[in-house]
Amino acid sequence: MKCLILAAGYATRLYPLTENFPKPLLTVGDKTILDWLIDDIDEAGLIDEYVVISNHKFAHHFDAWAKTKPQRITVLDDGTDSNETRLGAVKDIEFAIDQLGIADDMLVIAGDNVLDFSLTKFLRYAVDKKTSCIMRYYEAEKARLSKSGVVEIDENDLVLSMQEKPKEPRSTWCCPPFYFYTKEDAHRIPDAIAVGCGTDAPGSYIAWLCTQTHVHAMEMPGKRYDIGNLESYEAVQKAYRGITK
Repeated sequence: MKCLILAAGYATRLYPLTENFPKPLLTVGDKTILDWLIDDIDEAGLIDEYVVISNHKFAHHFDAWAKTKPQRITVLDDGTDSNETRLGAVKDIEFAIDQLGIADDMLVIAGDNVLDFSLTKFLRYAVDKKTSCIMRYYEAEKARLSKSGVVEIDENDLVLSMQEKPKEPRSTWCCPPFYFYTKEDAHRIPDAIAVGCGTDAPGSYIAWLCTQTHVHAMEMPGKRYDIGNLESYEAVQKAYRGITK
């Protein structure tokens, strides 16, 4: 199984911290955000390669970081050099699959998330379901729902629909940027793009995929810390206590 880490964004709301440095390599506590994610995921023993998809501006930072890690890590430069020319998450995933010839199940995650729970729980869930899977968490505020992916599910966790940034959300289940694609579903991305699937937000592909095949949604077993600006980064630095296994 491969783990694709989406890290090609520019985090403009965190300037000046991220003006010349990638957000996933900022430190929280005694580790970078990426270290927290990869060190945790690796404990499941299911990932044989980590692929960090970067932009051209920050790729050399990830190359230097990867050399310090014991895991097999490949850094891909998607060739973009500004927020205005970025490919978008879905096209970055397609780019990685094409460049590396990936023909395997994939865990796809945003590289700038801080969690207090282990993602190994999600991997075990996905392996058990034998379908593509997402995560979900309860969100009561309509304003927050309207800035996120929102899913409807049935009593067996089956995704009935997904909307990206809906004006009128159909449920109170938000979808964070953690996805498991079966190898068959990963190779449907070109089909989705061909019929108009959005390519910026990673959830856009799931919104299409759940109309084509079964996708399940696991309830998130802990908290995700959103680092969107300097104030929230400072708050996470003070509050974060690590991952609960």
